[in-house]
Amino acid sequence: MKILVIKLGALGDFVLAFAAFAAIRKHHDQPITLLTTPTFATLAQRSPWFDEVLAGGRPAWWNLAEVMRLAKNLRGFDMVYDLQTSTRSSLYFQLAGRPRWSGVARGCALPQVNPGRNDMHTLERQRDQLAAAGVPAARPDLGWLRRDPPVRLPEAFAVLVPGAAAHRPRKRWPVQKFAVLAQRLAARGLVPVVLGAGGEKHLAETIRAACPQAIDMTGQTDLIAVAAISARARLAVGNDTGPMHLAAAMGCPCLVLFSGDSDPALTAPRGPGGAWPVVLRETDLTALPVERVADALP
Repeated sequence: MKILVIKLGALGDFVLAFAAFAAIRKHHDQPITLLTTPTFATLAQRSPWFDEVLAGGRPAWWNLAEVMRLAKNLRGFDMVYDLQTSTRSSLYFQLAGRPRWSGVARGCALPQVNPGRNDMHTLERQRDQLAAAGVPAARPDLGWLRRDPPVRLPEAFAVLVPGAAAHRPRKRWPVQKFAVLAQRLAARGLVPVVLGAGGEKHLAETIRAACPQAIDMTGQTDLIAVAAISARARLAVGNDTGPMHLAAAMGCPCLVLFSGDSDPALTAPRGPGGAWPVVLRETDLTALPVERVADALP
């Protein structure tokens, strides 16, 4: 029996699927293949959940060569767990040759029919989907991500994640407020460590201008390094973005800042065993004062 798991999406979505990955692995002793995007291929290959990882699963429909490649990747499996469950699911189901399928594809053998699925947090929604397919819940062991950080860091430090998706600027708390928060953390004896992509280096520079003790790690960490650093941090504060999901998953006490652009009840990072982080939500994050954030630090 050959099994395929489909999980594309953004980093936060991928991290929230860790529990589902672990449950599927525990339930099956047959070969399991993951279809994902290239961004997550290395992370998935390092994990204990998959025997093979196929990268490249969301082509434009006008790109016939890539659609044919996708169809080839989807074929030959006896069981498919579609954890993406998007508007593409039914088309993927057809391209795969209509195998035994868990998800929301029209006509699939193991549909998630819970009428409240769209009102569930991702973690509970995927657990409900797998339960409908006869797969019990499991808690993921993330020991494989607990390794030494790529650089030597202070004994006491706090992670700051001031970035977010570039096309969604409303999800960002103003960096000037992160800079003031960094000063307050440093006064408490916690060295701020700024994480983010290379394109977010200017955010770290603004924070360091106000708090020279801060350490700029933007553009210097892959996903495994982000997890390793977060696992050793005293706390993490950041916007609703992927690295905060990794920090929460690693058990780091997290404070996550949400704007009105997303709903934490559906997409908030979750910690070990499903633990919730501290969440602050303000429709317009520019109106969220530093004092309120500082008072809510875990």
